[in-house]
Amino acid sequence: MKILHINAGQEKGGGLFHIINLLTAAQRAGQDFELLCLSEGPVAEAAKAHQLPVHVLGAKSRYDLLALRKLRHFINQGGYDLVHTHGARANLFVDLIHQHLSVPWVITVHSDPLEDFAGRGAIGRMFTKLNLRSLRDADRILAITERFRQQLIDQVGLPPEQLRVIYNGIDFCPDSEVPAKYAHQGFNLLNVARMEPVKRLDLLIRAVADLNQPELHLHLVGDGSQKAELQSLARDLGISEQVIFHGFLSHAAIKELDRKMDGFALSSESESFPLVLLEASNQLLPLVSTQVGDMKKMIPDAQHGFIEEINNLGSLEWALKQLLSLSPAERQRMAATEKAYLAENFSLDRQLAMIINDYQELGVGKDAKTE
Repeated sequence: MKILHINAGQEKGGGLFHIINLLTAAQRAGQDFELLCLSEGPVAEAAKAHQLPVHVLGAKSRYDLLALRKLRHFINQGGYDLVHTHGARANLFVDLIHQHLSVPWVITVHSDPLEDFAGRGAIGRMFTKLNLRSLRDADRILAITERFRQQLIDQVGLPPEQLRVIYNGIDFCPDSEVPAKYAHQGFNLLNVARMEPVKRLDLLIRAVADLNQPELHLHLVGDGSQKAELQSLARDLGISEQVIFHGFLSHAAIKELDRKMDGFALSSESESFPLVLLEASNQLLPLVSTQVGDMKKMIPDAQHGFIEEINNLGSLEWALKQLLSLSPAERQRMAATEKAYLAENFSLDRQLAMIINDYQELGVGKDAKTE
């Protein structure tokens, strides 16, 4: 079974980690998965760093339609049994040539397709329509939350039999392999996200200001269009010294930063099934999150973490107060309980096995097995 995964190549967040983690697990299991990026960028760089089989198509621009002939030739001459796309641009490119392909086509929906191009005016509305058409044309859609699956049925009109829910997973390490925390003063709270409106980092900054606890420090990892605005907000609220902007960091750098952290907070108004929470839990950080995606499956009750209402400053402040009120021993117990639950239910090997099962349902590699 030879599978080609396709991505535009410019992902920096959860989409990048999803692709790299999946191909790493496939390589470990002896599966023949390859990656094609439409252009050079973070995804190809990460794949090369992980010694994964990766090709770069060499598209000249974000929407270089002249690359379509090259893409069609690459797929048809590559001996692939199935094409699996990730992201709206990859979906669009394959949709424009899929009638000339002789293999099944699978799409993973990583984010809300009705919101991917929100706020971009007429161009955004056009690309939303094109992406939705791609979803209708694919042979199978893998949604990473039940909410996305139901949304695609109710609002996009996709038939239920075309859709599957496969939750994200990661490789969880034994607790004994988690590096010891660095000694530090106060309480360090971490957020890893693109600095875009949907992440509602403004609420997180306002919550820190309202809590009025000088020992609380918020560490923000990521870049985006709102960075300058968020820095200005922290200054205006008088908490510049409490909010640290780290910019974009590599996965290894984030793991090192985790050693100084006491908790992780996600404040988004829309998410799928955030890998950042799985990664934070793997490093034994207690979690606070908005009620996005299928969050109740990730944080089932108050013994495992705290869930606050979306776009609700008061609710976010309440959840952070609960976390801050715990003793270090109580936070440690909560983090260990959550990690044990997630490791049992959302491992990377389990995710890979479910994806391969879907390939087999489409008639591909029926004798393939994962280790």
